[in-house]
Amino acid sequence: MQLSGKRVLVTGASQGIGAEAAFRFAAHGAHVHLVARSAELLDLQVKRIIEFGGSASAHTADLADAAQISALAEEVPAPDVLVNNAGVGRWLFLDDTSADELQTMTAVPYLAALLLTREYLGVMRARGSGWIVNVNSPVSRLPIPGCVGYQSSRWALRGLTASLRLDLRGTGVGISEVIPGKVSSEYFTNNPGAEERIPAIARLIPTVTPERCAKAIVDAVEKERAEHLFPWQLKAFEISGRLFPGLTSYLTWKTGTHR
Repeated sequence: MQLSGKRVLVTGASQGIGAEAAFRFAAHGAHVHLVARSAELLDLQVKRIIEFGGSASAHTADLADAAQISALAEEVPAPDVLVNNAGVGRWLFLDDTSADELQTMTAVPYLAALLLTREYLGVMRARGSGWIVNVNSPVSRLPIPGCVGYQSSRWALRGLTASLRLDLRGTGVGISEVIPGKVSSEYFTNNPGAEERIPAIARLIPTVTPERCAKAIVDAVEKERAEHLFPWQLKAFEISGRLFPGLTSYLTWKTGTHR
């Protein structure tokens, strides 16, 4: 897909991966709609894009609220590209997680992506064009101990992607799933204790930057790529998990967090 002149909506765009993806789409000539909860941070990102010579607008919304998702869809017409990037959640054992926090983890990223995509899918399908990107986590491929609520939502997002890919075949609307390894964003600062739960074996996978993630997202749209796991070490672990599931699971458990 050629991005110049297109309209792109990016969720979770106030910082990290979302902010960098919005900037990169704008640099390719698209008008970008940035969505997040923080109006102040969104305004900073829009200012950054406009000062660079790009085109962007900010839309404040809490995507854990279905009513706000509907309101956002009324405010922003169906884009050419929808990037479902918003995600929250601490890494906890199930019985250490409150019911409210579990519901929030389910709401974002999974329900947010499900409901927002639903709002726009009919128009995309009717016009015969559009692209959806779901930004997912490595735990959607390689489960780790002590992370039940968060990774359950990530597996649900993986299922949404796979299901939509079949439904959209032949419609002119495509979907990509982008799965980076550990990212040097604000996530671990915002979710204290999560970084310590990364299994020792998974620490062999190099950390990637939000800028590299943004490039992967934009490339997935331009090249209409179905799936992209990176860096290559993460892809190697994912292949190992499919070829040797028992061994991979054991090593992840052995080097991961325990009670």
